[in-house]
Amino acid sequence: MNILQVLPELNTGGVERTTIEIAQALTAKGHVPHVVCAGGRMEDELRAAGGILHKLNIGSKNPLTLPGHSKALCEIIQAHNIDIVHARSRAPAWPAKSAAQIMGVPFITTYHGIYNANSALKRAYNAIMAKGDIIIANSEFTKQHIIKQHGTDPAKITVIPRGVDMSVFDPTRVSVADIAHTKLAWGVGDAPVILLPGRLTRWKGQLLAIAALKLLGGDAVLVLLGDAQGRDDYVADIQAKAADLGLAARIVLAGHSRTMPAALMAADIVISASTDPEAFGRVMAEAQAMERLVVASNHGGARETIIDGKGGYLVPPNDAQALADGIGKVLALSKPDYSARAQSARLRIGAQYSAAALKTATLAVYKQALEKSGDK
Repeated sequence: MNILQVLPELNTGGVERTTIEIAQALTAKGHVPHVVCAGGRMEDELRAAGGILHKLNIGSKNPLTLPGHSKALCEIIQAHNIDIVHARSRAPAWPAKSAAQIMGVPFITTYHGIYNANSALKRAYNAIMAKGDIIIANSEFTKQHIIKQHGTDPAKITVIPRGVDMSVFDPTRVSVADIAHTKLAWGVGDAPVILLPGRLTRWKGQLLAIAALKLLGGDAVLVLLGDAQGRDDYVADIQAKAADLGLAARIVLAGHSRTMPAALMAADIVISASTDPEAFGRVMAEAQAMERLVVASNHGGARETIIDGKGGYLVPPNDAQALADGIGKVLALSKPDYSARAQSARLRIGAQYSAAALKTATLAVYKQALEKSGDK
């Protein structure tokens, strides 16, 4: 099979990571993975996975670019005998669907996020992700959202949770020196470390986490791990809130990390304070794979990846006191209790949310799409 995955760029994020994982799976089975996007910091990983990158600013939301992008995709489909077009984001999905129809190849979408739809125009824009011949939902929560939002036939939707590479997210592969180096880079000393991974954007809840840190008391440090992606005003808001609460010395803006397993191991607890539901919440699964207990907002995909009271705690969204209480429960655990819960959580993640399972299931969808296409 020659598979073309289409997404805006190859920078950090669950969409990009899954794209690389599927490229790996295709190459391992003797197929050829192609990717169209504007490029990014993960280009080398794509090439290492055997992927072929076609650079195009396909993520533009300007409708005037649609004909040109559709034509460019048609040329790629023809030149490389593409069998399936797989769109992973809304803006690229529009020209991708057009090109797939023109060239007569199956069109698959992965519904990666719970897209806001506060107007009829926005709902129409989002609906492209429900137009695949087969629609992949990254959680049961996302599947129900698609059905409710778009009236989609459930039979068209296949749930494939995002996967954790258990060989990469393996605590035995992170050395004491790796952890020490990470803590030194953060400047956290011996204080308990609360890690909130995720790009710096308001709905990820960094401001809520700062408020929770104040309520928690003690000397714990909150590390905000992720890119601002140009949101300088929001970074200023974070810094101002930390200063207002007297927490400037206990908030670390750590930027992007290329060593996520070590970052997770350097934390005593990993949190997700999202104010809107996460479609899946991959970092919560990765943290548990690294035998780190978690606290997350009780909505969205977190309800599937976290068993409350075992792998961590689910707390009411948008509630700083509840978040502080959840963090406090984890920090109060004895080392043997923490270790036993964390090891159990890793086993569960490996059994239900591995990258290997995601790869197998996605390749099965490709095969199904080709079989359906052949029946027409």
